[in-house]
Amino acid sequence: MITALKIIFSVLLVWMCYIVISTSLKSNLFNEWDFLGSIPWMRATLWDFYANAFIIYLWIFYKEPGMLLKIVWFLLMFFLGSIASCAYVLIKLFRLEPGEGLTDLLTKRHA
Repeated sequence: MITALKIIFSVLLVWMCYIVISTSLKSNLFNEWDFLGSIPWMRATLWDFYANAFIIYLWIFYKEPGMLLKIVWFLLMFFLGSIASCAYVLIKLFRLEPGEGLTDLLTKRHA
């Protein structure tokens, strides 16, 4: 299961990096913000995204022992979104000790 999760989150991370970079090369978000911000579904999508990012961040806040890392991950989550989420999960997956599983991934805190 852990190996499958490593593969899934690696693919998602690479895919999201590709999507963000290729889209950024074609379109500047800051130049198009007035138009995009006027679309009701775009505003709803952003609210949805940040609600989900906050929920995931609460898990990160629980998992991380130090305040500095909590702040860094907060900034990464809200500026990079799913790229940061995938990176965080991958870091935690690769730091699991042999014999640790999904329960350890989700609940274990490191001092």
